[in-house]
Amino acid sequence: MTFIIAEIAQAHDGSLGMAHAYIDAVAKTGCNAIKFQTHIAEAESSIHEPFRVKFSKQDATRMYYWKRMEFTLEQWKGLKKHCDDVGLEFMSSPFSNAAVDLLEKVDVKRYKVGSGEVNNFVLLEKIAQTGKPVIISSGMSSFDELDKTIAFLKSRNVEYSILQCTTAYPTKPVQFGLNVIQELKKRYNVSVGFSDHSSSIEACIAATTLGAEILEFHVVFNKEMFGPDAKASLTMEETTNLVAAVRNIEVALQNPIDKKDNSNFKELKSIFEKSLAVNKDLKSGSVITFSDLETKKPKGFGILASEYENIIGKKLNKDLNQWDFLNYEDITE
Repeated sequence: MTFIIAEIAQAHDGSLGMAHAYIDAVAKTGCNAIKFQTHIAEAESSIHEPFRVKFSKQDATRMYYWKRMEFTLEQWKGLKKHCDDVGLEFMSSPFSNAAVDLLEKVDVKRYKVGSGEVNNFVLLEKIAQTGKPVIISSGMSSFDELDKTIAFLKSRNVEYSILQCTTAYPTKPVQFGLNVIQELKKRYNVSVGFSDHSSSIEACIAATTLGAEILEFHVVFNKEMFGPDAKASLTMEETTNLVAAVRNIEVALQNPIDKKDNSNFKELKSIFEKSLAVNKDLKSGSVITFSDLETKKPKGFGILASEYENIIGKKLNKDLNQWDFLNYEDITE
């Protein structure tokens, strides 16, 4: 089953109550997991870090923004317990070794590595030491860079999967890179997924049909909300619709149709397919031309429509009225 992750990131805007509200909302959508981000400002940032998107009028620096996004260990444990209670897997991406230490105390099941951390072998080493599985977003990485990261993880016996991702907010269709899903599968022979920032559901639906086994996308209560990811997110209604679509696609993919066998349609074919008829009164001895023919339901009351060429140029051996069915016994060879 496709593992579906709804990413909150900083949509809670530093509000613990809002973070809990997101957990309740996501639990109703059918997603498998909800993902936060664990930022410890002093450990990961500095006052020199620029804003990716200048969205904030209240944060003097990006580092101050990260500080405002922090929760205490006990608060993180409370969020994790809430997820357990409503049947969601709690996930959070660490952005520092200190964040990994915190998340180990929270007892996460796996780690998600964001696109900007793929070349951070210090963080990857720290995560590898936990012995837990890793999901990597490949958003800003070339295959050459990914090869090095995968080699690093394999040398430490880390179980890993990779997400095709384009680091653009929101992502346009020309940037989806859906072709990369199968390229990643062939290159690394592991579970591959798709991380989306398009603010629409079609990219993840397409990714599912193309073999994505993991889906990740940002969610938000309203796309006009404060924060850098709001405009690249899905609403709860969109998320619910996406999950339903993905589950239906899974059923379809697990039930291939054998086009060599159409026996199940025998009854329907008798209803929908047609028999030959004539479209005008014709006298015995008339030579049948294409312009004399019509086809009428149901099948089986006249010559099969697919066999019309067999009777062109043949003579009628009886009178036929307009719209009468035409059978082989009505013609002379």
